[in-house]
Amino acid sequence: MSLSVQGLGNLYDTNTTSNSANKLEDTLNSDLSKATEKELMEVCKDFEAYFTEQMFKAMQKMVPESESVSSSTRQLQDYYKEQMVQSFSEQSAQGEGLGLAQMLYEQMKRNYGLE
Repeated sequence: MSLSVQGLGNLYDTNTTSNSANKLEDTLNSDLSKATEKELMEVCKDFEAYFTEQMFKAMQKMVPESESVSSSTRQLQDYYKEQMVQSFSEQSAQGEGLGLAQMLYEQMKRNYGLE
């Protein structure tokens, strides 16, 4: 089973592929039918982190930017915002998060016959 998340980033007009997208892409290209329950949960958490990151990025686009900021300052701000969003997304998925990872995990267990 091979899925791609690169096209999803284009929906949100992201300039770079994030670490979470790269990690998720690598995982989804592997054969998950032989994965352990722990590995399946990690895949689900990776997806939730990616999903949360994309939500944060979409919300940030709704906030108007100051016109008085220089381009070099804006680039620096964008870099740190990107790092902050990735960190928040990964941390939230490691806890209870949105609950999306748990729902995906239960469905994948049923699909792969691990129950």
